[in-house]
Amino acid sequence: MHVEGDLDLDQTLYTEEQIVTRLKEMETQIQTDYEGKYLLLVGVLKGAVMVMADLARSLDRHVEMDWMAVSSYGSGTQSSGVVRILKDLDTDLNDRHVLIVEDIIDTGLTLSWLITNLRSRGPASVEIATLLRKPEAQRMDVEVKYVGFDIPNAFVVGYGLDYNERYRNLRCIGTLSPHVYS
Repeated sequence: MHVEGDLDLDQTLYTEEQIVTRLKEMETQIQTDYEGKYLLLVGVLKGAVMVMADLARSLDRHVEMDWMAVSSYGSGTQSSGVVRILKDLDTDLNDRHVLIVEDIIDTGLTLSWLITNLRSRGPASVEIATLLRKPEAQRMDVEVKYVGFDIPNAFVVGYGLDYNERYRNLRCIGTLSPHVYS
């Protein structure tokens, strides 16, 4: 399927098939690790929508899902690590096994805050699953249990990731051509 935004990509890093294959591999490990436990998937809006949907559908078990929206703000494009909750969970986390589902982890500042916040609510466990991680960009040491792909410190779009709210619906993940943002 061709989407108009495909023409704006400089390079495709991962195709839809590669993404789905990797998510199924992650799902196998999650199934094993949470055998016999009730699992609550917590998606971080908006970027994690595609990852959360595909991961949840691939699990061969009952899972509950809830969503959070958080905003990290600072000067310009740099996060200060100051976070505010735009949409909180509807679910009580007490004694629950929580798996935070992310699209991408770069600096880790917002995620570090989110983990601390969720752990303060009395869950049995809190772990993280992310489709993408940028090890070179990390400023906070955040332990991520399930990682789809480690990527270079480049700006990527597609599969939930956006640039000015565009490109989220691309079925692949790629880097934008410079003509888009210059």
